[in-house]
Amino acid sequence: MAIDFLSGLLLAGGSLFVLIGAFGLVRLPDFYTRMHGAGIADTLGAGLFIAGLMLQGGLTLTTVKLLLMFIFIMIASPTSSYALANAALSQGVAPQTDDDDDDAEDAPSNP
Repeated sequence: MAIDFLSGLLLAGGSLFVLIGAFGLVRLPDFYTRMHGAGIADTLGAGLFIAGLMLQGGLTLTTVKLLLMFIFIMIASPTSSYALANAALSQGVAPQTDDDDDDAEDAPSNP
């Protein structure tokens, strides 16, 4: 009973973090912040979700496979986020700064 409760809690937490990451893709202002929000939430959400599934699986071969998936996701997701940000920066995608917001406020508006 306690394992089912803890597993459900981990599954719900993982789902919540993935949902927060999806909202981050929509609400954050530029490419780098969107990628950062989605990468962090995706890694944590998938980790919690897999941990919940491991508790449900018990000590079986399924748990070993889920553990290998967990290790792969914990290595691959941050690495791919870094590679994507590095590629965008090398291609000239400039990060948004506070100065960008000030320039937009100072610019005259066209009626």
